[in-house]
Amino acid sequence: MNGNRVSVDGHVQGTGLPKRAWQRMLSGRRLDLLNPDPKDIEIEDIAHGLARVARWNGQTIGDHAFSVAEHSLFVTDVLLRLEPDAPKAWQMAALLHDGPEYVIGDLISPFKAAIGQDYKVFELKILEAIHKRFLIDELIGAEANVLIKQADGIAAYYEAVQLAGFSFEEGRDYFSTPFIDDPRFEEFVVKLGGLSVKQAQIAFLERFRGLEIL
Repeated sequence: MNGNRVSVDGHVQGTGLPKRAWQRMLSGRRLDLLNPDPKDIEIEDIAHGLARVARWNGQTIGDHAFSVAEHSLFVTDVLLRLEPDAPKAWQMAALLHDGPEYVIGDLISPFKAAIGQDYKVFELKILEAIHKRFLIDELIGAEANVLIKQADGIAAYYEAVQLAGFSFEEGRDYFSTPFIDDPRFEEFVVKLGGLSVKQAQIAFLERFRGLEIL
């Protein structure tokens, strides 16, 4: 057991090293979680991480966990149903809307609410760095953010009632009400879930490559 302790100035006693607040990525990048530098963010790391993070704390039906990568693809599809002419920057923002979870994981909404605003500030700082890294920070605005939030809520409803054991009544109570009778959304019932980690990772990367601005 390591007996080193962290001193009041944030250094590990006995080593002279600062307390670690960074994550080593498989790409070799070292991302500072408290002050993320956009240059240390790689899409391959995001895809790898999100494909391995389970939505709903893994409490979903199927042979594979429903990953944040697959959820991100789903939200992007819903966005295009809401706004077929959505610019590529909006679609990329939808694809990356849960991007910070590649390093901080996916906390379910009730737990986020219990933790409070500090968590949100931490999450938004990483998301801002992601937007800057992929040149979309100045290309999306209030309208895009509203649509992405709506798409995220609709996606959550379908995931909840199709994969996570929620009743239709619970889904309507806790998530955005989708256009249940709209034929544009019927296909999502049969498309949810089923991707392996590798499949989700590849699909996420392929979608990103098709949306790259530069």
